[in-house]
Amino acid sequence: MPNKIYCDEYAQVSRRGFLAGSLQSAAALLFGNQIAALPAWTPRIHLADPHVGPRGDTLVCIFLRGGADGLNIVVPHGDEQYYVSRPTIGISRPDDNKADSRAVDLDGFFGLHPALAPLAEIYRAGDMAFIHATGSPDETRSHFEAMDLMERGAAVSDYTGWLARHLATLDTGSESALRAIGVGDMLPASLSGAVSATALQSIAEYHLQGQDETAGQMQAILHTLYDRDESLLTTTANQAFAAIEMLGQIGTENYQPAGRAYPERELGQALQMTAQLIKADVGVEVACVDLGGWDTHVAQGGAEGIMARNLVELGQGLAAFYEDLGPQMGQVSLVVMSEFGRRVQENGGLGTDHGHGNMMMVMGGGINGGQVYANWPGLHDEQLVGPGDLAITTDYRDVLGSLIRDRLNNPRLADVFPGYVVSDLGLAVPTA
Repeated sequence: MPNKIYCDEYAQVSRRGFLAGSLQSAAALLFGNQIAALPAWTPRIHLADPHVGPRGDTLVCIFLRGGADGLNIVVPHGDEQYYVSRPTIGISRPDDNKADSRAVDLDGFFGLHPALAPLAEIYRAGDMAFIHATGSPDETRSHFEAMDLMERGAAVSDYTGWLARHLATLDTGSESALRAIGVGDMLPASLSGAVSATALQSIAEYHLQGQDETAGQMQAILHTLYDRDESLLTTTANQAFAAIEMLGQIGTENYQPAGRAYPERELGQALQMTAQLIKADVGVEVACVDLGGWDTHVAQGGAEGIMARNLVELGQGLAAFYEDLGPQMGQVSLVVMSEFGRRVQENGGLGTDHGHGNMMMVMGGGINGGQVYANWPGLHDEQLVGPGDLAITTDYRDVLGSLIRDRLNNPRLADVFPGYVVSDLGLAVPTA
């Protein structure tokens, strides 16, 4: 099953034939290369000349769609006001012996939700860090607007995504059909632009369950269709054919991860597929994974409940991915983000409303981990912003920019995040 967005502002993405969907996604990305064939009203995309440099890490981006509650993910148990504002859904202190489930302490002030306990060992090994009071400077509480701005790098006058701009400004010499992938029905807005990318549901489904005869028939039909139009979609079709051929060489049956099993849910399947592609060395530089279900207005729960179940999937999935790749995590950087956080005060429905500041996670062998990066603003009323939200003290572009520059070997941050000067957080170790 592809990942879906579950949120009151979202209509569900209808299931299409997968191959047709991936071709359409690729076609949308390639319009920038076929600008003369488009109507006059179509947005024009302008990208800087690429920087030629060595390839760095594979970047894996996990987007928690719906506005995840960062205060219950990375818990500020050292701030007394947290428990005043959340008497019902707050996560108990690590030293609260009366509680059945407690936060897993990180540094004496912050702790992890107990469902994320599998990540504590990675954190202590120095391969994981958390960033708190982070997010986008735009104060919208609309899912649509917040996600669009964040995925475009807050470049409101540009129609490209920050990942597409990164790929377009770093020439690694790769001609792989799988240089950038999005796991799901459609490519995320962060990959919108003039760089080819592929939307995948699963390796097996993409090359038609390994049925060579059926795959051959499908490719023959596609060749016939696209041979009739050599002006606009030929490159798109070739991209799809190349992806089918590459994915057809990757065995999917009886795959055994090198560690714990992936959770048998959407995120686990997506991360397992991503790990397979990385291990197969097919040229993946960027992989995007969506996980929905974070719009917890009602019955959010604390150590147990709706959000806790989501966090079990997230924690187990990330731990399985880390163990599966093993030494290869030295060449992988993973980031977890969401469009905004939740209100500090729990509401009458034992949930949380749309907020502002949030947390981010980063994981990888090149991370200066084992710490929480936070210029903590506090949770008292006079320290909050808007209708009662955590203030943002670290721009999310500082986190992403650190990874792009230090781990992905792309110094063109002014092109990736136009109009913004990235601050150095010391989050990542520069690649040799």
